[in-house]
Amino acid sequence: MNWPNVISLARLLSAPVGIWLILGGNMTAAFWLFLAAGLSDAVDGFIAKHFDSRSQLGALLDPIADKTLIVSMVVALGFAGLLPNWLVILIVFRDALIIGGFLLTQAVSDATRWRPALVSKLNTGIQIVLVAWILARLGLGAEDYGITPILIDAAGVTTVLSGAVYLMRWMRFFGGAEETR
Repeated sequence: MNWPNVISLARLLSAPVGIWLILGGNMTAAFWLFLAAGLSDAVDGFIAKHFDSRSQLGALLDPIADKTLIVSMVVALGFAGLLPNWLVILIVFRDALIIGGFLLTQAVSDATRWRPALVSKLNTGIQIVLVAWILARLGLGAEDYGITPILIDAAGVTTVLSGAVYLMRWMRFFGGAEETR
């Protein structure tokens, strides 16, 4: 267990705290927790890369911590009535689809390591901005300026596109047309 893994584990453990803060109506603390968790992702990556602290555990733990935090915050915001149900369901379904596809490809292939699709990186970024924006708006009193509906629509569109890209990849992979990278 090295420092980047400890930081990733702390980020993973921050997810239930974030849920508790959102459902308790403490959006200010939830915003600062989410911001700190986001910064911790950059810090653990920097340490791992620049101090030769990369590990197999970290390669799994870091994305699990990231997705757990984002999805748990989205679900909590949905339960609190701050995100539409359709978007929460779409995000959770897409991530479950990706996890299921990853596990399936791991089961049938020795070295399945795919890089995230560009649209998936964009989708994750939009989801992060959406969560941070809602928490900042409610916790810090920021004006909306009509940004929330735009972010919700962008998250919905990129979630669908990202899920479709992964489905196409898996169909090509299982059809023998695509090698893993």
